[in-house]
Amino acid sequence: MDRAAKAESITELSGVFKAAQVVVVAHYAGLTVAQMQTLRQQMKHAGAQVKVAKNRLAKIALKDTDAASIAPLLKGPTVLAYSGDPVAAPKVAIDFAKANEQFVILGGSMGKTALDPNGVKALASLPSLDELRAKIVGLLVAPATKIAQLTNAPAAKVARVVHAYASKGEAA
Repeated sequence: MDRAAKAESITELSGVFKAAQVVVVAHYAGLTVAQMQTLRQQMKHAGAQVKVAKNRLAKIALKDTDAASIAPLLKGPTVLAYSGDPVAAPKVAIDFAKANEQFVILGGSMGKTALDPNGVKALASLPSLDELRAKIVGLLVAPATKIAQLTNAPAAKVARVVHAYASKGEAA
């Protein structure tokens, strides 16, 4: 890798670290190419990304970013999983680690907060941004539905009473 390519890689990684809400660092030694492709697809589907970068270049790119706390984790064959949603990358990483023993989560960072593997697991257990939005919409729609039911209920009761009296008159 020549100097220009290294500088470009550092600039790209620095942009990633500045833009990402959460970065997860994991060892991937022993994973097959197919397993890495599966990981990439799962991350992409969740709105996250995976990057394998030279540790030395990643450490240089980490300077002056919020994710600088992950620098000590960058030893050996590491992969970086990152996303704008604070839950997406950790959730996929934890699920993938459960299915693949070779994928070992070392830690990560969320903003300036350093995360150990348990911190990454805690983030993964939270509902995603889309799930939270769905719950809020459900909470907002529920009262409107109940109001509509309450306003329609008296009219329905009156209609049932009128129908009952009409049925009685026909029977008599």
